[in-house]
Amino acid sequence: MTRADEYMVQDIRNILDNGYKDIDPRPKYEDGTPAHTISVNHVMRKYDLSKGDFPICTLRRQAWKTGIREIFTIYQHPTNVLSEMEDMGVTWWGPWDIGDGTIGQRYGATVKRYDLVHKLIDNIKADPYGRRKVMSLWQETDLRETPGLAPCAFLTIWNVRGEYLDMSLIQRSGDMLTASGAGGINEIQYASLLLMIACVTGYKPGVFTHFVANEQIYDRHFENAQEMLNRAEKAKEEAAQNPGAPQPMLVLRKEPGCAFEDITLDDFEMLDYEPQAPQLKFELGI
Repeated sequence: MTRADEYMVQDIRNILDNGYKDIDPRPKYEDGTPAHTISVNHVMRKYDLSKGDFPICTLRRQAWKTGIREIFTIYQHPTNVLSEMEDMGVTWWGPWDIGDGTIGQRYGATVKRYDLVHKLIDNIKADPYGRRKVMSLWQETDLRETPGLAPCAFLTIWNVRGEYLDMSLIQRSGDMLTASGAGGINEIQYASLLLMIACVTGYKPGVFTHFVANEQIYDRHFENAQEMLNRAEKAKEEAAQNPGAPQPMLVLRKEPGCAFEDITLDDFEMLDYEPQAPQLKFELGI
């Protein structure tokens, strides 16, 4: 089992044992039924990439390439235009179209407006030990300007530590089993972003910490939650039979000091990733 698998088991049990049910939820399932959740507040997970500890869950297959494509639409070629996102392989934002072919002044549009990435890179290079290396997608002017989904994973904080670059991600809300949970798409995405920024600025990727203010399991996901717990037992048995097995790791094969825009999906390689099958399907609350 990966560290992410261990966190996932811990967090599923915590929510099922100690979570609270929401009242009058905003999201609805496709059939119009309110999408209720069981939640807990203040979840934190920590990984040291420099020690081969990459956040990816093996209890179900994670579409890591798809996640990186979405990070490209937010930070590398930032856009909020659905057709441009689709051209980059990101096809699931359609339900959040505000009516003009965009998701509103959100995510990539905010990064582009304030040139957040290049300012961060310049700051890391010019003042490595400064403590103001923050990228925030939560800009009140933008949120008031148009309708649209408020950013979920919205804040990153960056710190140089010797030869390493560390990063923490702050997320206001997370659908644990589909995206925000341990080793899920959100952690894969932002650990990948850490790999990218570290490479561009000449550092090694270090510690990645993820804080979720409110993490949930949807009421139509309980069966899958139990299945993941069952799979974890299987993974523990296999680990006991094969101690010291290599852990999955995402590698960015790019020369240090490269341009941020020059990094492509083909520069990433996932090593030793063998998730359990079959894939689990989740009905989303929109």
